[in-house]
Amino acid sequence: MSVFCKSETAAGLSDGQRTALISLLADEDPAVFRAVREKLVACGPAAADWLRPYTLAGEPVLRRRAIEIINVFARHRADDGFLAFCLQHGENLDLETGVLLLAQTQYPDINREAYQALLDSYATDLRERLNPRGSARHLLGTINEFLFAELGFTGNEEHYYDPENSYLNRVLDRRTGIPISLSIVYLLLTRRLRLPVAGIGLPGHFVCRYQSPGEELYIDVFHGGRLMTKADCVQYLLHGHYALQEEYLTPATPRRMLTRLCGNLHQTYTQLDLAEEVTRIQRYLVALTH
Repeated sequence: MSVFCKSETAAGLSDGQRTALISLLADEDPAVFRAVREKLVACGPAAADWLRPYTLAGEPVLRRRAIEIINVFARHRADDGFLAFCLQHGENLDLETGVLLLAQTQYPDINREAYQALLDSYATDLRERLNPRGSARHLLGTINEFLFAELGFTGNEEHYYDPENSYLNRVLDRRTGIPISLSIVYLLLTRRLRLPVAGIGLPGHFVCRYQSPGEELYIDVFHGGRLMTKADCVQYLLHGHYALQEEYLTPATPRRMLTRLCGNLHQTYTQLDLAEEVTRIQRYLVALTH
């Protein structure tokens, strides 16, 4: 395949070489496509510019493969952006920014501002219903009624190891997730409402804690916002044969929450035997524990 770019740059390709690559891109032989894909990716982001018109091609295979390669470059940019964020910020990084940047590494075209606006709208709806002088149970009951009964957020017990459970955009789209991702939704919402809620990283589970000068309650977001006491959490630790360590009931920093979210993704991709994704998440974990 002499049409492949020896200089590894898209700018150095002639019109004839580009035409030949495009024709091979739609080849029915998967091996040919893999080879072309590899060479196009090696040409660098400039290849995306002249591939973009083919995302509207009438031929479905060509259209799909052009989009796939363009997304490779977009994911590379998102990957660099997330790694830079992890390396440049400390324990109290902005959790909302972090989880949305993580989501872009898998879904590079998402509109981050749109998801932030969605959370804003949830908070606006809730603010009109909350009695700021009410008890903790009343406040949390109102939030839980809105999130779990009205909007239908629920723990994804049937497909717990679906990667989409860990990406905020998909959690909000599908209104389902795992304990850490649903807890993050809860935290981002209650932060907008200026409520004293923190994330608690129990071993094997993740919950939220509401703590005011006079009241303390724990919220099991994965199970419909079930309210618990500290004694219930201690009982959970004893039942699971975990040591009664104070750190288990200490609020997790935003960085630790983001690390835990990536850790769950790493476990999920490992179980699915997706080596490339495992490697990608490993880089994030290294950056977060740097």
